[in-house]
Amino acid sequence: MRNATELLAQYAEYHRDRRNIVSHFIGVPMIVFGVLVLLARPVLPVFGVSLTPAWIAFAFAAAWYLTRGDVVLGLATSIVVAVLLRLGEQVSGGSVQSWLIWGGGFFFVGWMIQFIGHWYEGRKPAFVDDVVGLVVAPMFVTAEAMFMLGWNKPLLAEIERRAGPTHLRDIARIA
Repeated sequence: MRNATELLAQYAEYHRDRRNIVSHFIGVPMIVFGVLVLLARPVLPVFGVSLTPAWIAFAFAAAWYLTRGDVVLGLATSIVVAVLLRLGEQVSGGSVQSWLIWGGGFFFVGWMIQFIGHWYEGRKPAFVDDVVGLVVAPMFVTAEAMFMLGWNKPLLAEIERRAGPTHLRDIARIA
């Protein structure tokens, strides 16, 4: 089991262009929201609680985040995903058409933003080489936001030591 430092450093290798990182701040939450909207149906009554596939997926994801060796980051990522889940539940209760438009629309547009970011990066998305990147993405975005707020500078330094500093790739030189 890889820890948060290893996962974030590997993911960061695919995300050094600052424009790509910014695209992830938009695209990743949109994708997660879209998936959670789509998983918010059906609602199954279990022991007096309304359970959905979204809550089951969240439970597994939160357990995974909390066991990567950085409890603060795991908790923060779990909270962010839980907020997206609650918002997703709010829009999933309408008609089937509305549910599919919200879920599918956010998922599709989020991926388009991701692919634009990776065009700037000049590199394929991390999940192409390691499917775990799909789960690491929300943790990476959460960590990047927390780094901007001054959290855990030693972790940021270690990630940059392994993956290199962020930069702006010169796209004018692309042939």
